[in-house]
Amino acid sequence: MALDAEILGVIEAWHRHGATLGDDAFNDLALRLFAYQLRYNEPYARYCEALGRTEPRSWEQIPAVPAAAFKEAALTTFDPMAAALVFETSGTTNGAGGLHYMETALLYDAALLAGFDRFVLAEGTRFRYFNLVPNPQEHPRSSLGYMMARVAERFGDGRAGFYVRDDELRIDAFTADVTTAIDQGRPVCIAATAFSLVALLDAMNVRDLTFALPRNSRVMQTGGFKGRSRVVDQDELGAAICDRFGVMRNDLVSEYGMTELSSQCYAIGTPAYAAPPWLRTRAVGPERITLPNGAIGALLHVDLANRSSCVAIQTEDLGIVTAAGLVLLGRDREAPLRGCSLGAEDLAKRETGRL
Repeated sequence: MALDAEILGVIEAWHRHGATLGDDAFNDLALRLFAYQLRYNEPYARYCEALGRTEPRSWEQIPAVPAAAFKEAALTTFDPMAAALVFETSGTTNGAGGLHYMETALLYDAALLAGFDRFVLAEGTRFRYFNLVPNPQEHPRSSLGYMMARVAERFGDGRAGFYVRDDELRIDAFTADVTTAIDQGRPVCIAATAFSLVALLDAMNVRDLTFALPRNSRVMQTGGFKGRSRVVDQDELGAAICDRFGVMRNDLVSEYGMTELSSQCYAIGTPAYAAPPWLRTRAVGPERITLPNGAIGALLHVDLANRSSCVAIQTEDLGIVTAAGLVLLGRDREAPLRGCSLGAEDLAKRETGRL
């Protein structure tokens, strides 16, 4: 498909040469993607028509579907039975998850690997990956599991492992394998959700374990505490990681992504997340008007790699857009309280701030 080739070209140009995507080029591609999705994504088209917003003049005017909409409809430009990838959202505390169908793995893989390579990898290091995320062999619809399996396959040393099974941490296997990597001088990348990192640190504390990870190692937090009763301050968590693993703050990576997106943002040694050039984020107010830099708003993403679903996604995350990047502030607790129906008038009312 011509659109896929064009998007892949943008990703490849940045990955290999650091090429940026200017405002006009981003705007043009985003509007053409929207027109394509308006034609072939029937639930999304009904939604846009209900809003009376089918002819945006800029990428900022493209109607964004709430992330919760993926729980209510198959938001695809193709027959979902033919999906190459299907990722399931974790849902919220008051409902089941949704499904993100992707027609091809090419765009997702290209965006994932390009971002990880440029933002996370250190001096071409081939890490040994220690993944405290769902094992894709057990949870094939986990985007986190798929992500880390692909990263390890492409950038690893061939000895990656998964250390969470049925929500239980395999601490003994983790300890033995990390010790082996240290003895071999092999830099490691520990990838885990915030909750899994806390569970790991608790287990290490009980056993009085500390490690001195080899130079250029990384500890990467891939998500927060959504749906969990225990929350730990990020500064406190970072200090504990540095203390237990013998790493510096600049070795800590935070990844921000969503099942509903195809691209990720990363922060290293700073609270500001950097995004690849084909992903742009706005902080918006109640009527989805773009707020100025530095203002707190709900985050709305336009991801050009989302060719076969929806290019614009309204999240339940609060944050600030700055010149340095995106600063996350947590979740809007009111956002998931109402259901989402793409054909319903209440969704159109919510879009314009009237609910």
